[in-house]
Amino acid sequence: MVQGGGTESVTIRIMERLLHPRPVEWVGDASGGWLRLLDQTQLPSSVTHLECRDVESVWQAIRRLSVRGAPAIGIAAAYGCVLGAQHGQFASAAERLATSRPTAINLFWALDRMRRVGSDSPQRLLDEARAIHEEDAAMCRAIGQHALRLIQPGSGVLTHCNAGALATGGIGTATAPLYLAHAAGIPFTVYADETRPLLQGARLTAWELSQAGIGVTLICDATAAQVMRDQRVQVVITGADRIAANGDTANKIGTYGLAVLARHHGVPFYIAAPSSTFDLACPDGRAIPIEQREPREVTSMGGTLTAPPAVEAYNPAFDVTPAELIRGIITERGMIEPVTREAIAAMLGAGGRPVSAG
Repeated sequence: MVQGGGTESVTIRIMERLLHPRPVEWVGDASGGWLRLLDQTQLPSSVTHLECRDVESVWQAIRRLSVRGAPAIGIAAAYGCVLGAQHGQFASAAERLATSRPTAINLFWALDRMRRVGSDSPQRLLDEARAIHEEDAAMCRAIGQHALRLIQPGSGVLTHCNAGALATGGIGTATAPLYLAHAAGIPFTVYADETRPLLQGARLTAWELSQAGIGVTLICDATAAQVMRDQRVQVVITGADRIAANGDTANKIGTYGLAVLARHHGVPFYIAAPSSTFDLACPDGRAIPIEQREPREVTSMGGTLTAPPAVEAYNPAFDVTPAELIRGIITERGMIEPVTREAIAAMLGAGGRPVSAG
């Protein structure tokens, strides 16, 4: 089993090095370096990188989803602060980056950490950004170890959107136990929702897992109910973009529907997320801001219209899954089960400080 211990830790680190290309990478030193991002809008047809040498290019990359996934957004924003400091504009850089996307709390958590450095020195800020990056990789490893027991031999695992290595600083959150189970030789099947409208499951999760040699079966979002009824799926694991103090969880649109289906079919539904994804200042899901995106993401695909030109479209990027539908939340500190306000407070302790998105 790939669990705690020196040998297992080495195995996981080797696995991380084999996961290429990395979504976020700093190149060079503090004074003249830049941020290198994998342009995830081009996957899987093309592996293309962006060189971000100023704050605005980082803002644009986050906004258009070239870099996405709550932990990766936070890491990219932290490095973006270094770019701002190179031009003596750290404070305004942090303010600008905070406006890029409203739902993923890791963005604001990372910016708060960068502000607490108490200096606009590019070197000190780069050290902190690298610490955030490295800590996220360690949190992914720990999440995988805590969740590994959920991947039983011969089981089917359903996931939604992309909460993998492409979305984090390590081996992912929802995918972390998949990588560890694969390394341990445990046989299992992954079912990946395509995740409309931007197909993060089809373009990203299916690509990432197949690149790592993990078998994955792609399904339409509407097929999830059928695979559950057919008993092809024994567990559902997704990531999260923000978790309220009571356990209500915002994640990619369609997650709420999966949780309802899982409850109906008796399939346990889990969330995998680091402690940085919790927003204890947010009492419940009603207070989570939900990003509204362009209607054309729904009315077209690949630049081709798939609906009448004048039709209206409602396009929230996220929905909120009530805590009562979640069997457990897997964090780097352990499993929160059952998901209650009290259990969350007990698990997070002093480390789960409120994070302000204002």
